[in-house]
Amino acid sequence: MDEKKDLKNTERKPEPKFWQALVVLILTVAIIAYSLLIAQVENVHAALFLSACVAVLMSFAIGFKWSDLEKMMIEGIRKSLQSIMILLVIGMLIGVWMLSGVVPSMIYYGLKIMRPSFFLAAVMVICSISSIATGSSWGTAASMGIAFMGISHGLGINPAITAGAVISGAYFGDKMSPLSDTTNLAPAMAGTDVMTHVKFMLLPTGLTYLITLAIFALMPLIANLIPGFHSVLYTGSTGAGDMSVAQALGEAVKENFNISPVLLLPPFIVIIAIALKVPAIPGITLGVFTGAIMGLIFQDGCSFRSVIDACYGGYTLQEGYQFVASNYSPDVLETVNSAIQNLLDGGGIGAMGSTIALIIIAMMYGGVMEGTGMLAKFVEKIKKVVKSPASLVTVTEGTCVFSNVAMPDQYVSIIIGGRMYAEDFEKMELYPATLSNALESSATVTSALVPWNTCGAYMQTTLKTPIWGAGGFGPWAIFNWLMPLLNIVLAYLGVSVADKNGMRLRKKKKLAKKEQKAQKA
Repeated sequence: MDEKKDLKNTERKPEPKFWQALVVLILTVAIIAYSLLIAQVENVHAALFLSACVAVLMSFAIGFKWSDLEKMMIEGIRKSLQSIMILLVIGMLIGVWMLSGVVPSMIYYGLKIMRPSFFLAAVMVICSISSIATGSSWGTAASMGIAFMGISHGLGINPAITAGAVISGAYFGDKMSPLSDTTNLAPAMAGTDVMTHVKFMLLPTGLTYLITLAIFALMPLIANLIPGFHSVLYTGSTGAGDMSVAQALGEAVKENFNISPVLLLPPFIVIIAIALKVPAIPGITLGVFTGAIMGLIFQDGCSFRSVIDACYGGYTLQEGYQFVASNYSPDVLETVNSAIQNLLDGGGIGAMGSTIALIIIAMMYGGVMEGTGMLAKFVEKIKKVVKSPASLVTVTEGTCVFSNVAMPDQYVSIIIGGRMYAEDFEKMELYPATLSNALESSATVTSALVPWNTCGAYMQTTLKTPIWGAGGFGPWAIFNWLMPLLNIVLAYLGVSVADKNGMRLRKKKKLAKKEQKAQKA
């Protein structure tokens, strides 16, 4: 009997062939691309589930049993449980903050201060500061991001571009903050410490940030010079930067809520809590409780029951509400009334159901791809093209981006990239921070650009904006797609790669040339 057990334990795990992994990946891309681009489905859930079925069928052909595959799926889902729990709490936070007047107050005061000429640049900077202070892009989007989305409606600025500015700033902070999970995970996978990692990232990340900030700052000027872009940046029939819309929207908000500066306290409490390294879930829950207390104090009709209802069902503006004022034109009133319902509705656990379902299905697929070794088999082939430090950085980033699509979670992508390439960076005698920087410059920032990734699903749900397609923020999340590209360019220039002693290769080459000249002299 014991011999049979030993024999069972020593059975070799089935190993996929490269062509099998390639077929699954090609079919996955084809199914999702057809669903989104040709069939133009609203939700990609079923398409992703079909891709998981393809992966399972191929796994059967490789030799895996259903019991093994089921364990892989469960393990994949287990890795995303923290993200799912955060989503549930964020849903309650948004619903309660809407009901209590926290988000409306943020929108109201923001409309008083902000102007179209500097709005996008200010959004990016403020979200950067918030995310650096908290180490959380998710927390920043759920607090500052929601408010800025509302303000953009009042200023007549394209909400998709605003969402791009929010995410660009939030992910800069998430990437650079020593408080961020990813900023700590990446150096741990590369074999360095967090401060060395942050210091090494300053140059490539700072350069990307400045370019992105300059683009957002110049957009209003470009809109005035290029008529075609004018209609892209500004929305509504009232024209660019017409402050009458902002004033009317502010009045409409004030008609429905009691506005007070004290209602700005809950977001600051959440930011301070996370900055003090309070874990995300307790920190956000603190925001739920403080928001509920504020609502009971400040809002007429707010009760224990309405708070509980908002936690699950979110907040809904009174049905049929119309803002009417004789001192505004019909165009302004039409713009405000078309925006106010969408602006002040939302939140609740129920609203997160679709996002959570998408994450679960995605992690089922990812669990099979990782557990069967199909992802690793595909990457093995890619490694063969690595001939230089710069090409190694390129392949590492490519793997992380691909992992964000196939194994849709940024933490998993960082772990996979770190595990697969740490030895290769060591063999090339490269500084460990070169690897950690490559991981963050790809896995962390591109996660928000994949609709079924945990981060992408969260961002499009929280900001009520799709990633791609009509009205999508993907093209405007400039920092997120520019960062991996610029880091690769800098790698080939010897800027984002360093030798084992930490000297950047560009500087090392310059010193070598000086020494050669000195020797000749």
